[in-house]
Amino acid sequence: MSDGAAPPVTPGRGRRPSRATGDDRELAILATAERLLEERSLSAISVDDLARGAGISRPTFYFYFPSKDAVLLTLLDRVVAEADATMGAVFDSPAAGPREAWQRALAAYYDTFRTHRALTVAWAEARSTSGAVRTLWAEVFERWVQRCATSIEAERARGAAPAGPAARDLAIALTSMNERVIYASLSGDGPAVADEDVVPVLLRVWLTAVYGSPPD
Repeated sequence: MSDGAAPPVTPGRGRRPSRATGDDRELAILATAERLLEERSLSAISVDDLARGAGISRPTFYFYFPSKDAVLLTLLDRVVAEADATMGAVFDSPAAGPREAWQRALAAYYDTFRTHRALTVAWAEARSTSGAVRTLWAEVFERWVQRCATSIEAERARGAAPAGPAARDLAIALTSMNERVIYASLSGDGPAVADEDVVPVLLRVWLTAVYGSPPD
């Protein structure tokens, strides 16, 4: 993972060294934040830490972000976009059957957040103190609930899944379960499913809830 500093540039003969662009500095701040979150909590990271790691001054930091919480929100936006793109590709790709389709969707969801383990834990913890984080996560959660509810309704419409609780209610319950199980596995908070068992366990519960019994 990047340490947040821009890579050295070897200047051409007779030319001055290239200067970092605004985008380079913003990316350096984001990379620094993700690296530092691997080491300590957001509350233990200061704006000075972020600026120093990105190789910029404190005033320059504020040109790009109004606060360190804004850095966290930007990182959340980026990882959610990554998860959305990955899951969208899964939902849009043909699968051999329901088991494979749901397994691929759950694995894509879990793998994305596991790749950004420290960020996932930081976001979960920040929701208790940051209204902006809560609002953004609620929007993300709603999108995923709608996508899953649509899939459940489609399975019922084609006769693959029996009638049951409202598809939206079932999607809310199952997506909430995903969130808690994945957070516990990544953070070690309370009883937790082992990393290698997260997707198989979630898959079994999803298939049983949607289809009544796991389909072949």
